[in-house]
Amino acid sequence: MKRPKLKKASKRVSCSKRYKIQKKVREHNRKLRKELKKKGVSKRVKKDPGVPSSAPFKEEVLREAEERRLKIEEEKERKKQAKREERAQKRKKEKEVASKDPEPKAKKARQDENGKNSEKHTAPDKSSKQFLCGELNKVIDASDVVIEVLDARDPLGYRCPQLEEEVLQREGNKKLLLVLNKIDLVPKENVERWIQCLQKEFPVVAFKASTQIRDKTVQAKKSRIVASNEVLDKSRGATCFGISCLTELLTSYAANTEKEASLRVGIVGFPNVGKSSLINSMKGILACNTGVKRGITKSMQEVHILKNVKLIDSPGVVASPSNPPASMALRSLQVEEGQESVLEAVRTLLKQCDKTQIMLQFNIPDFRNSLEFLTLFAKKRGYLQKGGVANTEQAATAFLADWTGAKLSYHCKAPENISLPAYLSDSVVSDMQKGWDLTKLKMDNEETLKGVKFPNQASSISFISKGPTAGLLSASDITEEKPGPAATESETMQNDEPEQTIEEPDKTEEPEKPQNASLRKKPNKVQFQSVPIDISLSTATTDDAYDFNTDFK
Repeated sequence: MKRPKLKKASKRVSCSKRYKIQKKVREHNRKLRKELKKKGVSKRVKKDPGVPSSAPFKEEVLREAEERRLKIEEEKERKKQAKREERAQKRKKEKEVASKDPEPKAKKARQDENGKNSEKHTAPDKSSKQFLCGELNKVIDASDVVIEVLDARDPLGYRCPQLEEEVLQREGNKKLLLVLNKIDLVPKENVERWIQCLQKEFPVVAFKASTQIRDKTVQAKKSRIVASNEVLDKSRGATCFGISCLTELLTSYAANTEKEASLRVGIVGFPNVGKSSLINSMKGILACNTGVKRGITKSMQEVHILKNVKLIDSPGVVASPSNPPASMALRSLQVEEGQESVLEAVRTLLKQCDKTQIMLQFNIPDFRNSLEFLTLFAKKRGYLQKGGVANTEQAATAFLADWTGAKLSYHCKAPENISLPAYLSDSVVSDMQKGWDLTKLKMDNEETLKGVKFPNQASSISFISKGPTAGLLSASDITEEKPGPAATESETMQNDEPEQTIEEPDKTEEPEKPQNASLRKKPNKVQFQSVPIDISLSTATTDDAYDFNTDFK
């Protein structure tokens, strides 16, 4: 069937409409010309008036102008010719070299490639554990005072016994100072108890770093709409508490030591405790890169904050794989390096908390397992894929970022009776507390706690601490990682969750072992047991059967 010819839409318009458009265009152009005139910009190019006929020596002036123009053109032509000759000579030389010996060029290329490859091999990998441990040791060696930054939500879990022991054993009579960061995310009573507990070993400074420090070179965008909670945001995010206390403490110690050079203070700790944020808060500008992602700082960096005090930023302490799974989920770089799944880390964290508190904190209904929790959490936050399917991977990453970053409020109970570790004695403790004005420090800490707005005890999640986290400080300690508790727990993930049930075969039967291994490799599959059902007529009872003869007698 022949298709009918489709008529094109006509471009004809009524005269009144056309004149109206022309008038609008004229008005618009007139407005633009007016604005340009005000600015002193004229679109028209001024025409050269030339030499007036009444001027004396007109012919001589014109002749000189013509000669000048010819000279400029000749100069341009000469330069072009010189470039052409140079290119021709270069080509000629290349041809002569190629005709004499064609091998050297290929040989040189090979040598260059080999040189580049060797350079690549020799260049250190900044994300490797050996490099991070080396940088951390450099910071400890270069420092006169070492500040160990602890997260106030789990201070005991963020302590590294190996690091503290290494600092105490180094030469130079190094001092160790504890800084309790992120105190605004923990109830006040809990912070006070932890300060009293930790003061028995080392001097403790309560601190709350600013999270909204920007680079001075970046100008803030001007927004027309002013947030109604602007004052609240400033008090929580931008305000820094404890900076005066720490600055006065370091300044007084530097004055007492009477060193000619400036006091070098090393900032150490596990990833995401706020080491770089502490330095930025002390400096007042964005001196070190910060972020929610763990392991952003890769190497040591020196920052001058005062005339006689210098801070040294360091990469995070590498957590040992022998630690419990909960400690590894919060303090290791396994998720960033791809060694551990984000879903497994979330599942481990949920095991350490009360389900009711999690439901109230995230405003989520009751859930049976971690997968169901992440599905509800993804729908709550709007992390959806095509077709409205919940993106559990993105939800798990956001959940983990809330725990490691300065957002979620959770707390651990301080132990009532704490004993000194093996590497600490009464003499070492008294030696570490010498040179510090402890009474002034206590008063400053009380002043800091008065200014901070703390969360309520009921709105904070109660977390079970797993104790101090072991760290790796030398390359000899870093061996091939064997599957520790984290790996074994991930293997038995299916046995704890009711929905995903896997029937384990008898261990004595050898042929069924590969099947069990395949099931463990793919934990997301659900296996249902087939139950035989007898559907014969004999199974039906006489009460349930219908007698057709009752109606047709």
